[in-house]
Amino acid sequence: MQLLRTLCHIQAPSGHETRLTKFLLHYIATEQKNWRATPQVLAGEQFQDCIVLVFGQPRTAVFAHLDSIGFTVRYGRQLVRIGGPDAETGYQLVGEDTQGPIECTLTVDEETGALGYEFTRDIERGTELTFQCDFRETDTTVQSCYLDNRLGVWNALRLCETLEHGIVAFSCWEEHDGGSVAYLAKYIYETYGVRQALISDITWVTEGVRPGEGAAISLRDSLIPRRAYVDRIRQIAAKSGIPHQLEVEGAGGSDAKELQRADAPWDWCFVGAPEDNVHSPDEIVDKRDIESMLALYQVLMREL
Repeated sequence: MQLLRTLCHIQAPSGHETRLTKFLLHYIATEQKNWRATPQVLAGEQFQDCIVLVFGQPRTAVFAHLDSIGFTVRYGRQLVRIGGPDAETGYQLVGEDTQGPIECTLTVDEETGALGYEFTRDIERGTELTFQCDFRETDTTVQSCYLDNRLGVWNALRLCETLEHGIVAFSCWEEHDGGSVAYLAKYIYETYGVRQALISDITWVTEGVRPGEGAAISLRDSLIPRRAYVDRIRQIAAKSGIPHQLEVEGAGGSDAKELQRADAPWDWCFVGAPEDNVHSPDEIVDKRDIESMLALYQVLMREL
């Protein structure tokens, strides 16, 4: 879990993923010698802060978003949300502006719900603030801010260790309306002919998806994937014997939104571990579900 701990501590709110991108490029350059196959690494201005890894003769692409929720400093001591973070007075936020590092406290006006901060000075407008990371690990769980989606990134990186054929795409902006998957999907489809995807992201604990019972294969959220593709995934998962759950929701979304709306015939399915305390500093995931998620991806990328 040391890699996951490191990932959770790196600030990368939507639109400012650069730090995490640099970390991943260094990690990939250092670790790929230990992987079963060496990927082609696609990065740079053409891809903004995204990274695409191409292994062998790919048939399927995995998408994992790098960014997190957070807050942007507005005017005075006002904050505006990046994505949909939970907000409670007392949450500790961190960031940095030209005057130095920042550790401040989130405030929520009881009457209006307006967001602000308490700090020893005014923070420069446009500064991004994220939850202060308090990574906690027990024998059975991990708990931290930004398991959504650093755990999805961790899963994708661990998948790279054994992947022989496939594409792993690290995307940006997912938490705040997306934007990068559209051009990544276009490039991947036009260059490699790949048009089926898995979404390596984290879902929610609900009355029907429980911690410790395996990663969730989502049959739908606010969007509906093509049933024939999802049924193939269900059959492979059932045959593997790996613990998993089926999820049915009427809300929520992921990088799949841009695949669904692409001008190419993309198939997609969300497969991810469920977490509780969503979008808060205290997101928590059962380790059995983490194991299930990685095992499912390893099997699916071989069989699809």
